Amino acid sequence: MARKTIIVVWLVALALAPFRLAEAQQAKKVQRIGYLTSNTSSAELPRFDAFRQGLRELGHVEGQNIAIEYRYAEGRFDRLPGFAAELVGLKVDVLVGVTTNAVQAAKNATRTIPIIFIGVSDPVAAELVDSLARPGGNLTGFTNIAPVLSGKRLELLKETVPKLSRVAVLWDPQSPGSVPQWKESELAATELGLRLYSMEVSSADKYEGAFKEATKARSGALAVTLNPVANSNQKQIADLATKNRLPAICARGDFVDNGCLMSYGPSYVAEGRDAARYVDKILKGIKAADLPVEQPMKFELIINLKTAKQIGLTIPPNVLARADKVIKESAGINRHGVADERAAQERSSAPILAPSHASGSERTRAKR
Repeated sequence: MARKTIIVVWLVALALAPFRLAEAQQAKKVQRIGYLTSNTSSAELPRFDAFRQGLRELGHVEGQNIAIEYRYAEGRFDRLPGFAAELVGLKVDVLVGVTTNAVQAAKNATRTIPIIFIGVSDPVAAELVDSLARPGGNLTGFTNIAPVLSGKRLELLKETVPKLSRVAVLWDPQSPGSVPQWKESELAATELGLRLYSMEVSSADKYEGAFKEATKARSGALAVTLNPVANSNQKQIADLATKNRLPAICARGDFVDNGCLMSYGPSYVAEGRDAARYVDKILKGIKAADLPVEQPMKFELIINLKTAKQIGLTIPPNVLARADKVIKESAGINRHGVADERAAQERSSAPILAPSHASGSERTRAKR
């Protein structure tokens, strides 16, 4: 009897072995995430760190149950198609694309791997999705509504420099996300009674010459559009603006850490965390087509008072009172070339500003 019992137990164990092996393999499966950006690694660092932290909080730990494959184009758009093909060839489970150029390359590389995009100005106009509510296909993500906010930044510049009449707009005609920001700036300038000077720059070595021409054209301030080349050369832009005594408004808070006078836009840390949230949903089996494209709901006004002092500008009290963050001392630059987060800062309790100067079509698109 005992012998028969042993045989039965052995047979049951043998029968269950494949299922236990499958369970063990499933438990040890490492899911792969591709991360493709047009920016440099240093420019992408604040957002990427937030992305990884967001993943950890959702139970996805790099080196344990996920692996992240990074590809940085360093502002060289011609590298993006090759990088996208590499990530597809690695059979990643989900691909994160940062900036419109990178997402377009990813879309061209695969119609099956889910793609989560961030840093995209207008995903509908760029033909990445069918609509914000129903993206369709294998792409979804987060728009930064940069064109909508372009008018608000000009409005803030005019409030900061009341006698302002001419503004230089730094944009990149080779960046699909930068072009609509320039167009929206033109519309907003008409409403604000401002004249614009077009600073079209697609490579960092052209910045110095572009600033000289802008000052010759009697530009009284500078507005910087979101684009990979500018994002990757923040300190150079800030230094040239200060050298030419141009009050500058940018779209990212880290520009202000690097010396830009002020910035207005959504938090890049929040964008990284949002991307992690959607990646988590994809890894759990939700389809990209079932996730609507989301828009930022909060915007930060950040002001650098040291830069204001360097260019001899006094920030009007009504503008300063609305700031969400004021930098009183210059931020240190770490070994990655990124502003140290330990910079002395003072937060105000002012309400978040809402974008008010947007064209009718842009307002409609932002609500969809």
